[in-house]
Amino acid sequence: MRWFAFLITVTGAASTVQAQLPAASPVLTPDETLLVVSGEGQSRRIPDVAVFSAGVVTQGRTGGEALGANATRMNEVVTALKRAGIADLDIQTSALSLQPQYSNPEQEAQIRARITREPYIPPAQLQAPRIIGYEARNNVQVRVRKLGQMGRIIDTLVQAGANQVDGPSFTLDEPKAALDEARAEAVREARSRAELYARAAGLRISRILSISEGGGYYPQPIVVTGRMGGAPPAPPPPPSPVAPGELMLGATVSVQFALRP
Repeated sequence: MRWFAFLITVTGAASTVQAQLPAASPVLTPDETLLVVSGEGQSRRIPDVAVFSAGVVTQGRTGGEALGANATRMNEVVTALKRAGIADLDIQTSALSLQPQYSNPEQEAQIRARITREPYIPPAQLQAPRIIGYEARNNVQVRVRKLGQMGRIIDTLVQAGANQVDGPSFTLDEPKAALDEARAEAVREARSRAELYARAAGLRISRILSISEGGGYYPQPIVVTGRMGGAPPAPPPPPSPVAPGELMLGATVSVQFALRP
């Protein structure tokens, strides 16, 4: 009984061939040879959903003051989202925090020296930072299903009081069909590679011993230009440009083939 194995990793047009022993010994007949091949499949789609994070950061002398100001502005942001046509199910709180803000004695001493033009005197080593205020943060994750309105929605949020916007990332509302397409291509790629190696070795494929899926979902990098935060200028500019681009969904499979003369 003969044994040999190949592991083939395909990324785009590049491939790497490495000798590798099988993870588990399959049951082979005396005249069969083991071949292990992996293949990758891809499927491209235009995204139909955008996900981004929007929130409000506020400061106050007390925790209550910071939270109160934050709640007021955040309510206005959520109201603006709903007025823009975002459904309740597409708005989800992702982060809510209240953190103390501490003084920096050394920095304060340096600033004091620059202002008074007096020699810098380092603060005493025992002088510990003190709480000088609080910072409150509240963020929501938003799904936008009408991508053409994305830029206008972001600008509306900033006008409503949002001062922190991150994203967007793009996805598919129903990715199953695209992933199945990538899986089928991955199996075809693995089979094609196996037939190539079998012919080169003077053998033929007799049967498939196992198929395992590595899977994958690979959003293609998207470059988004335009203003994503800060106070809106006057007069209002055109909506921030947002380019959905294209998604690439991928799947990988590892297939064990039995070869015969």
